[in-house]
Amino acid sequence: MALLPLSANRMNMLMLRRRLVIARKGHKLLKDKQDELMRNFLELIDEIKGLRIRTEKVFIEAIRRFTLSTGLLPIEELEAVFIVPAISARVEISTTRLLNLRVPKFKVKFSGEILSYSLTNTPLELDGAMSDMEEALKLLIVLAETEKKLSLLAREIDVTRRRVNALEYVMIPDLFETISFIRMKLEELERENLTRLMKVKDIIAQKRGI
Repeated sequence: MALLPLSANRMNMLMLRRRLVIARKGHKLLKDKQDELMRNFLELIDEIKGLRIRTEKVFIEAIRRFTLSTGLLPIEELEAVFIVPAISARVEISTTRLLNLRVPKFKVKFSGEILSYSLTNTPLELDGAMSDMEEALKLLIVLAETEKKLSLLAREIDVTRRRVNALEYVMIPDLFETISFIRMKLEELERENLTRLMKVKDIIAQKRGI
């Protein structure tokens, strides 16, 4: 704690009391914000865990199906199947609000057909593998969006925590200490003035008694 460099007078004490009231209100608001940020942060962590498990599962299944369906095909036939691009993907990025943060919103858009090859000359498992790949890409986009939200929330939590600590451990104690010091000085001055007035009164009484 440290005393603020102000003169010990009533005007400064009133000003500091107003600042103290505002600081305490600000501290409460920031603490509430920090709690809400943490709640959202923990919810996103759980959501990301579920998304990662689901994405990994879909990817593994897609690779398994693709390996089974293409393992026996000659390389020339496999290249012929995918010689024409079946589908293209485009990610659209926008923003949305999460508390006071602007967080990204990713949306993947596909053009074309995922199954552009001849279905009569390819194994059935290949169709499932391609559908799984499409689903895995969608999940990856959602996962990337959610992890970016988590990163922004973590940064905002850190900034908010620093502000809460600055108010709680520096600004509010300094204001309180300075107000107490000024009040003590003013009380001391009042006692000195009272003592001085009593002495003057005694002197006047003594002169009138002569």
